[in-house]
Amino acid sequence: MKASELKKGMIIKEGAEFYIVVDMDHKTPGNLRAIYQATLKGLLNPRIVNRRFSPSDTVEKADLEAKKMQYLYEDHAGFHFMDMETYEHHPVTIELPVSVALKIVESAPGAKGDTSGRALKPAKLETGLTVNVPLFIDEGETILVDTRTGEYLGRA
Repeated sequence: MKASELKKGMIIKEGAEFYIVVDMDHKTPGNLRAIYQATLKGLLNPRIVNRRFSPSDTVEKADLEAKKMQYLYEDHAGFHFMDMETYEHHPVTIELPVSVALKIVESAPGAKGDTSGRALKPAKLETGLTVNVPLFIDEGETILVDTRTGEYLGRA
């Protein structure tokens, strides 16, 4: 398809990567030819890229199919899902980043003077996970959490 046909929300394939079109802007700078400025977000990675296309450029629209599946279990091969219509099993492997930034939604007030970080208190995060954080960390702050262990790493 032509780049001029791109719209927000479309999924395209560029090389081996799949991208969703987050923003599309048509620009005509002065006496120059028109260009299309696209902001693309990776589906399988969190990378955001900006691409410029001329009206004659072609892009490959991704041929994807959405299916409702039931989660079954997790093992060394990945997460296993079952297609509810055909009962076929599909393993999916997910690679998470080493740490994620999450906001604290519930925590007891911190004690003044304790900056050593050795004493800990429980804090509930926006995802529902409860982690132990140093006493000086307050409700509303954003912290880094290790995705492998679920432990507090530091302030974001």
